[in-house]
Amino acid sequence: SPFSPTAPASAASADEQAAAARVLAPLLPEPLDHVLLQADLTAVAPGPLWRPLAETLGVLADVESKGGATVYRFTPASVRRALDAGRTASDLHAFLTAHSRTPVPQPLAYLIDDVARRHGHLRVGAASAYLRCDDDALLNEILADKRSAGLRLRRLAPTVLAAQADPATLLEGLRAMGYAPAAESAAGDVLITRAHSHRTPPRTAPDPVPEGPPAPDATLLSAAIRAIRAGDLASTAPRKPTATREDGELPRTGSAETLATMQAAVLTGEALWIGYVNAEGAASQRVIAPIRVEGGFVTAYDHTADEVRTYPLHRVTGVAELADDQP
Repeated sequence: SPFSPTAPASAASADEQAAAARVLAPLLPEPLDHVLLQADLTAVAPGPLWRPLAETLGVLADVESKGGATVYRFTPASVRRALDAGRTASDLHAFLTAHSRTPVPQPLAYLIDDVARRHGHLRVGAASAYLRCDDDALLNEILADKRSAGLRLRRLAPTVLAAQADPATLLEGLRAMGYAPAAESAAGDVLITRAHSHRTPPRTAPDPVPEGPPAPDATLLSAAIRAIRAGDLASTAPRKPTATREDGELPRTGSAETLATMQAAVLTGEALWIGYVNAEGAASQRVIAPIRVEGGFVTAYDHTADEVRTYPLHRVTGVAELADDQP
């Protein structure tokens, strides 16, 4: 931009470059527009070449050595590289004749003609499927049908068509056009599929199983902390002394005493210390606050599990009241 603050600096830099080019121009050799062809399939550039000439010669030949003069060597691979770039044999002959101070050597002319004669005899392309039929008139009919445009068919031989669609799509497209094609294997045998065969759709590979246990999430960590705290409460909460309890052990109470203690705790709202055996026979100690006792079950807030639960009274092995100073 002419209003940019860097415009003066850019102009100064351009002026400096132009001045440097004028100073260095007499000291540098002029670019050459010719080479010297030799009979050993080499070309010698006695100085720096004109840029278009150097680019074309770099495609047609390989640089063999550099120095005061650059030596280029012509090989079958380098000539084929020029032909792959779109040049013809006549173009290469005309190029060498126009830019050589020496006559084009006969070995180089023979090399170009020999490589050009064999170039392109074999063609390589990409096709997803092919269609072949001994009746070339039928293939002409398919090519002329506008419905086959989506299959992108191309004739390779009088009896062979190449398609860019995959074999399954090609079969479905031809059947939709009213034809009855048959699939064949790589060996040319007709493929037979059973009508009752079932194939599962493609599935992605399962994710690899990580080594070791998974890292605990926030929910699992919270549950573990809650269980540890509830266990500490159940084991450290002081109980009222009873005549039937040995030191450090939960007393065993009968069904009537257990029921009466539970019902009293419902009225007073006190917490109880109980022993409980689950269906698997595992015994545990819990601190509960009974809410309701009926039908042989007690519904209570379980401090150990930090939730409201219902326990069968016949699985309660013993019950004891907590000390008065407990909440």
